[in-house]
Amino acid sequence: MTLLETPAGPAAETQITRERIAALAQSYGAAVILVILLVAGSIAFPTFLTASNFANIATQSSFLLIIAIGMTFVILTGGIDLSVGSMYALGGVLAAYGSTWGVFGALALPLVVSAVIGAVQGALVAYAKMAAFIVTLAGLLGIRGLVYAITDGGSKTPLISDAATAGLGQGGIAGLRWPVFIALAVLVIGSVLLARSRGGQAVLAVGGSESAATLMGLPVARVHFSVYVLSAMCAGFSGALTAAYSSSGVPNVGVGLELSAISAVVIGGTLLTGGRGNLVGTLAGVLLLTVIQNLINQVGSLSSSVQAVVSGAFLAIVVIIQTVLARTQRL
Repeated sequence: MTLLETPAGPAAETQITRERIAALAQSYGAAVILVILLVAGSIAFPTFLTASNFANIATQSSFLLIIAIGMTFVILTGGIDLSVGSMYALGGVLAAYGSTWGVFGALALPLVVSAVIGAVQGALVAYAKMAAFIVTLAGLLGIRGLVYAITDGGSKTPLISDAATAGLGQGGIAGLRWPVFIALAVLVIGSVLLARSRGGQAVLAVGGSESAATLMGLPVARVHFSVYVLSAMCAGFSGALTAAYSSSGVPNVGVGLELSAISAVVIGGTLLTGGRGNLVGTLAGVLLLTVIQNLINQVGSLSSSVQAVVSGAFLAIVVIIQTVLARTQRL
């Protein structure tokens, strides 16, 4: 018996080591690539390694990060939310209209409306058992239509005249604008909820195995419902901050933003099948996408079509690597 088990010992240890390395690469690979790109960009472009450029990267990342945080929770359950780009635009428009009642109105109006829309989508997915892809795709189209209806087909751009609301997006400290600190605060709160709360553990359990979560007595439908509400509110809140930053609610922003959010989450190591991932990886994914776009802009001579090809190729490579690493961990 002992002789038969002895050869399996080293093989089992090797397999465990391989799985641990794959898990580490999947979780922190984006951070490693980010550091490499930062070093390479600093060497290649003198204007890259400047405080103003890094502040710009941080500001642009903050809006996407808030959306990606909500998206992470959705993907961790094995779902998807394609409506966040449209919700982002709606949040900005509603914030501009709500700013006539000050900062409270500029934030409360988009948060309440986005929560209601997220609840409708969440109920259809969680309780009506409809496919999340179809529900949120309908949301993408319907919410964008609502934005255009509010703004007369997109011809009107509501402006923010309230100084306090504009200051929320344009003010700051130490060279960084308030949206950067707000996004980091949302990141910390989300990370604590995911890692330390029963709800966060339920999200991971449902994404890992919905049938096992049901046997454990977890409220599977409620978990699915709650993550879509959270995702919608994050998108609406990000749109409100963007409106404050630009002093206007632009109706045609956010087109394709849902793909950027999904890309950041996947690049950060969260599995599209759910059950594994973290928000620190999502932060690295967001920064990586923003830095790549910034480096492309540093080159300056690339057309928009070439930029799209470069970004798409990079995402395809990352998804392939993540798939290989996930399979390695299951072997």
